[in-house]
Amino acid sequence: MDLMTTVALPVVRGPVQLAKSLAAIDTLSGGRLTVGVGPGSSARDYAAVGVPFEERWKRLDEAIMTMRALWRHDGSPFQGDFYTTEGITLEPHPPRQPGPPIWIGSWGSEAGLRRTARLGDGWLASAYNISPELFADGRRRLGKHLHAAGKDPIRFPNAIATMFLHVTEDRAAADRVVRDILEPTLRRPEAELRKRLLVGPVEECARKVAVYRSTGAQRILLWPIQDELRQLETFLEHVVPMSHASSLEDHG
Repeated sequence: MDLMTTVALPVVRGPVQLAKSLAAIDTLSGGRLTVGVGPGSSARDYAAVGVPFEERWKRLDEAIMTMRALWRHDGSPFQGDFYTTEGITLEPHPPRQPGPPIWIGSWGSEAGLRRTARLGDGWLASAYNISPELFADGRRRLGKHLHAAGKDPIRFPNAIATMFLHVTEDRAAADRVVRDILEPTLRRPEAELRKRLLVGPVEECARKVAVYRSTGAQRILLWPIQDELRQLETFLEHVVPMSHASSLEDHG
């Protein structure tokens, strides 16, 4: 099983501290870690650590380069406007060199996709901020930026995170999950969440998975909302086979 952070916040946590923690996880797991990073969207997170919120994008760029410099066995230290690795030695180094792959979270803005192509090893799209149509458009635009960065769009991986999950044939129960849990937590319109997230009957969830697969989505990172083990078992035993069948029908 691979390990992944979804979207860690190196600017809020500190790139040196986060690099150390992630190097330890990669070492303990035998090199099975993929690192997902992003700037975050909460100004209060930044206020809590005394970092100006408006600096988050520039700091994120430097934080990624800082972490990579710390993970390398050899190479020049990184020196930026906000961070430096001068005089810092991080041990143990990650077992894979030059370090675990870094995937960058982006809702699909042009600046975010350019950053993903320039600095990332993969793209993390936001499940509750993107639809299949927006994902397909973002993937197309990302391909152009990857070409400009000298990277192969076909080999550049992607995932959709975090996909909240609650499979139930009880429509009223599904409505309560969206209305009482997801809408207040994510602060997105109920109608959008119902359309985008995997909440509802097996057939409906399977159809959503099949549609994302048809747009080029390679992985969906699930977050069961309640009764986690049973929800994952239901997804594996019922939603996945039906989504494959739906994909075959669409291409039949």
